[in-house]
Amino acid sequence: MTQTNTSSVLSIHWGCKHTWRRSAYNTSWCLLGCAIGDLGTIFAFQIYAPNTNPFLVMGLAIINGLLTSIALETILLSRQMSLKLALKTALGMSLVSMIAMEVAMNATDYLLVGEARITWWSLFPMLLAGFLAPWPYNYWRLKHLGKACH
Repeated sequence: MTQTNTSSVLSIHWGCKHTWRRSAYNTSWCLLGCAIGDLGTIFAFQIYAPNTNPFLVMGLAIINGLLTSIALETILLSRQMSLKLALKTALGMSLVSMIAMEVAMNATDYLLVGEARITWWSLFPMLLAGFLAPWPYNYWRLKHLGKACH
């Protein structure tokens, strides 16, 4: 990265309430998509195969969370563009955000519960970590690049 690019990344205005609200809205949609696949996978293993290695379960949960988030974003974007372009956009726009979200959710679950398991008391911290981890990145994308999750 050149000096100009580094200084332009650091020089964006981080105090814009409008951009924080918009990035929070976008991050919420990403979180919904990720949570559906992630939590669904963990819950299915919790019910049907509870003795499965937790790291295998979390790996599958991350993959399913990414897939459901991409599917949700594709559906949302397809209201504004062709399905093919919506899928391409969903795949390219927020993969970093979704990966950060998924890793934060699963790490929080493992740190709190010690395994891949959904409990009533770990659900909110998991979702909060999943929201907070990519939110500044999504703000930066909006502010610096003029791009959003969806």
